[in-house]
Amino acid sequence: MRKHKEAPEAPEPEADTELDAATPEELAELWDAEAPPKSGPIANAASSLVVLALAVAGVILSIGLDLGTPQTPKAGMWPFIVSIIIGVMALVQLLVGRRGGEDGEKFSSYSWFPLIGFATLILLVILMPVIGFEVPALLLSFVWMRWLGGERWRSATLYSLIVVVIFYLIFIVALGTSIPHLI
Repeated sequence: MRKHKEAPEAPEPEADTELDAATPEELAELWDAEAPPKSGPIANAASSLVVLALAVAGVILSIGLDLGTPQTPKAGMWPFIVSIIIGVMALVQLLVGRRGGEDGEKFSSYSWFPLIGFATLILLVILMPVIGFEVPALLLSFVWMRWLGGERWRSATLYSLIVVVIFYLIFIVALGTSIPHLI
């Protein structure tokens, strides 16, 4: 008779009851012990300056789009407002983060994920007018699910297909938008 691979041991019920009975202070200590290292005030200041630079770039680019007036807003109005809000928040974080800096985490390999996500989104915007939205959206969704989200190949493929079909049904069939598309 073949011996089956044993499943990993489940946590003992006593351990679960200990966590349930733990005080909030004990749980906080446990979470602090398992948390990644803190970043410190220099990293907080650097990240705040990067966000502030992006906000300034957003303000400049939105002014180039023409703001219009509050009664008749043009294309640059909302990007301008959002960029101002982001800039104010970056300034506040710059001032507050220098004092404490104890809540942020140190940069790690996972810190690159937002940049990878942003770069793939830019690639989607560049490719969409050329080949439609279906293929770039499928690739974007797959990259985000497989490599940024850690899904398995099969589930990332299936979910990406489902996402693109749903987007197609919403934006092309139901809303009739003029998004470039193949089908």
